[in-house]
Amino acid sequence: MECLKMKYEANVETGELIIRELTAEEIAQDEIDRKMATDRAVIDEQKREAKDAAKAKLEALGLSLDDLKALGLG
Repeated sequence: MECLKMKYEANVETGELIIRELTAEEIAQDEIDRKMATDRAVIDEQKREAKDAAKAKLEALGLSLDDLKALGLG
């Protein structure tokens, strides 16, 4: 069963609500946008993990972020 993607458009001046199927171009753009959002979320998570790992390594060495800043490295 094929799932139709619909677009809802509301005209606030007239109160008219238009419900229509997305065009092929709109569907393609929606897929691109969803992929980009997923990619951004993965990258953001990787950055958080890298930052947490770096912080853990510093703490294991007995250093804090303030120590790095004092050394001109933060």
